[in-house]
Amino acid sequence: MSKGILIVFSGPSGAGKDTILYDVLERDKTLQKSVSLTTREKREDETEGVDYYFTSLKEFKDKLDNGEILEYAQYGQNFYGTPKAPVDKWLNEGKTVILKIEVQGAANIKELYPESVSIFLLPPSIEELENRLRARETDSQEDILRRMTIAEDEFRRSVNYDYIVINNKVDEAVNDVLSIIRAEQLKSSRMKNYISEVTKNV
Repeated sequence: MSKGILIVFSGPSGAGKDTILYDVLERDKTLQKSVSLTTREKREDETEGVDYYFTSLKEFKDKLDNGEILEYAQYGQNFYGTPKAPVDKWLNEGKTVILKIEVQGAANIKELYPESVSIFLLPPSIEELENRLRARETDSQEDILRRMTIAEDEFRRSVNYDYIVINNKVDEAVNDVLSIIRAEQLKSSRMKNYISEVTKNV
């Protein structure tokens, strides 16, 4: 069995990460989504254990001290982290695992898993990003301005990712993400075990 592929999926708040990822997972049931741990408040449309594991700051830090978190990052006022054990288990089972994580955490993952594949989701413009944040009606004016400042920095750091996908139309962005994943799965470097099996009696 070939080792699985770790896909790092990032983008600024309001870029549409949740929408795109939901459709990607619906269209390819073989993909495994890693659920992150966060200290931020749960939104009305979110489900515990599906969107995030919601926890207190104390519990988060306890898990961090115990080595149970693969990477973590502070985004605004809140902390986000990736539970380590399930990710390693899925990769050892040969699964393609998607981590939806912030830019800070993505850089840490790349150091720990050099063969991971990173995808950055961008809105069509910075103006459209602000429009989407305001349309959510979940953030205060102060929060929106803070998220926009963070987004500008993330835009600049997106060049460090392997792929950039523009979320102008949802269907097109979903197709782009799925195409990237499939191309990575079919790379000859990842198919060595299959090639050896096919040619062992030749």
